[in-house]
Amino acid sequence: MTAQQTVGMRTLVIGAGEAGRALVRDLQRDARHGLRPVALLDDDPAKRHVAGLDVLGGLDDTAAVVLKHRIQVVVVAIPGLAPRRFRQVALAAEACGASVRHLPSYVAALRRDVVGGDLDAVDVRRLTGRGAIAVTRPGTGAVIAGRRVLVTGAGGSIGSELCRQVRRLQPSRLFLLDHDESHLQRLGLELYGSALHGDDIVISDIRDRARIDQVFAELRPDVVFHAAAHKHLPLLERHPCEGVKSNVTGTDNVVRAALAVQAERFVLISTDKAADPVSVLGATKRLAELIVQDRAGASTVLTSVRFGNVLGSRGSLLTVLAEQLGSGRAVTVTHPDVARFFMTVSEAVGLVLEAARLARGGEVFVLDMGEQVRILDLVRTVAQALHVPDPEIEFTGLQAGEKLRETLFAEHEVHLPTRHPRIHAAAPTSRDEVATALGSLSALYAAADTNDRAEVRRLLARMLPGFPAQAQVRERTQEGERARVVPG
Repeated sequence: MTAQQTVGMRTLVIGAGEAGRALVRDLQRDARHGLRPVALLDDDPAKRHVAGLDVLGGLDDTAAVVLKHRIQVVVVAIPGLAPRRFRQVALAAEACGASVRHLPSYVAALRRDVVGGDLDAVDVRRLTGRGAIAVTRPGTGAVIAGRRVLVTGAGGSIGSELCRQVRRLQPSRLFLLDHDESHLQRLGLELYGSALHGDDIVISDIRDRARIDQVFAELRPDVVFHAAAHKHLPLLERHPCEGVKSNVTGTDNVVRAALAVQAERFVLISTDKAADPVSVLGATKRLAELIVQDRAGASTVLTSVRFGNVLGSRGSLLTVLAEQLGSGRAVTVTHPDVARFFMTVSEAVGLVLEAARLARGGEVFVLDMGEQVRILDLVRTVAQALHVPDPEIEFTGLQAGEKLRETLFAEHEVHLPTRHPRIHAAAPTSRDEVATALGSLSALYAAADTNDRAEVRRLLARMLPGFPAQAQVRERTQEGERARVVPG
C-alpha cells in the first residue's frame, strides 16, 4: 500500500464493475479526495478482487461490512442501480454511521474512466451552483511543517478533516483534543492505526480551565486550531447556557492557555451566524470572535474564520435531507424562501489553513462562497440525485433564532480583500466596542453556571445590540406570517 493510501476516510465502494474499478484506482492514486477505499461490495459472486481490494459480499451485506470495517463513507458506483435498491443500501449505511455518496449515471456515460474528481466537482456544482474552490496556496504548509499543532474538537467532522490535512503538511507533532473519546478513538485508529498513540490523543473538555491549562503546559503547541463548539442552532435556542459554557467560556479558556505557552498562531472556527447575530449560536460565536480580537495584540497571532453551512459534516442539512428522503417521509423545510451559504468540508478546512498563513491578528476571514442557495432548490437537487423524483415537502415555519437569509459580514463591519482572491477579511472591531461587549463576560459566565436562561439572553442582548432578549420565530398561517415569542 502506498503512503497516499494510508490516509483519508475509510471508504466502501458499492459496485465492482467498470465504474467501481476505475473509481477505486483513481482514489488510490490521489489522496486529495480524502477517500481511502478499503473494500467493495457487488452482487456478482464472480467478482472477488479489484485493484488489490477484496469484494466482501453483496449489497445486502452493507450494514455488516460498514460496522466490521469501520467504514466512514459509502460510494455507490453502479450507475444503473434501481432507486429502491439504492435507498436500501443508503439507509443501511447511514444507520451504521456512514455517509453516502452516489456516482451519477451521466458522469459514467460522459467519461468512461470515472475519475474520483468527478464526485467532488459534480456534487459542488449541482448543490451550490458553483465549482469547487481550490483554497490552499503554495506556502500554506510553511506555518505547519515542523511545528507542534493542536486541534480542539478533533473528533468532529471539521476537526477530523483538519487533522488529516494538517498531518500531510508534516508537523513535528499533531495533538488531537476532544471530550468525546469514541470519536477520538476512531480518528486515532484512522491516522495512526492505534488509539493509544503516545500523548498525541488527549481527552479534555474545553470548559475545564484547569485541565486545558495543564494540557497546554505539557504539550506546548505552536499552532492551535480551535474547532470545538456547540453548533446546532435549534438546540442552543433551548439551552443557551450550554452555548455560553462551550462557545464563550471554552474559547476563553483555550485562548488564555495558548497565550500562556506563547503559541505562534491561533485560529478560531466561527460561523456566518455571528454576523449581526439573532441566535444563541451566532451570539456566542460572535463573543468568541471578540475574545480573539481582544487578545490579538499579544505575541501570538490570533484570528477567526467564519463558515457557511458545511456540506457533508455530521448532522448537516445534507445528512438530514438524505435521511428524510431515504425514509420516504416528508422533507421538512422551514420557509419557501430560506437560503444559506454552502461550502464543502475541504473548502472549510482550506480556509482554516489559509487563515493561519494570512493572519496578522484580529481579522475574521470569510470565503467567497458565491450566491446563497435556496434550501428548497437544494432539496430538489438532492432528491434528484437520490432518485426520488417528487419528494413531499412540509413547511414548518422559521425556527427560533433563524434568519431567512444569512450575511457574511455584519452591517457595521469593514471587509477588505486579502492576498487570496477568494478570501475576504473583516477588519478588527474597535477597541471601545470590544470592551463594551466583553465588559459583562463575568456576569454572563455566572448566569450560565447557574443555568439562568432568561438572564443569559438578557446579557447577550446587552452585550450585542440587535440580539433579541426573547427568542422569536415567524410562523406561516392562513392569514400570512406572524411573530411568536418563545419562552426563554
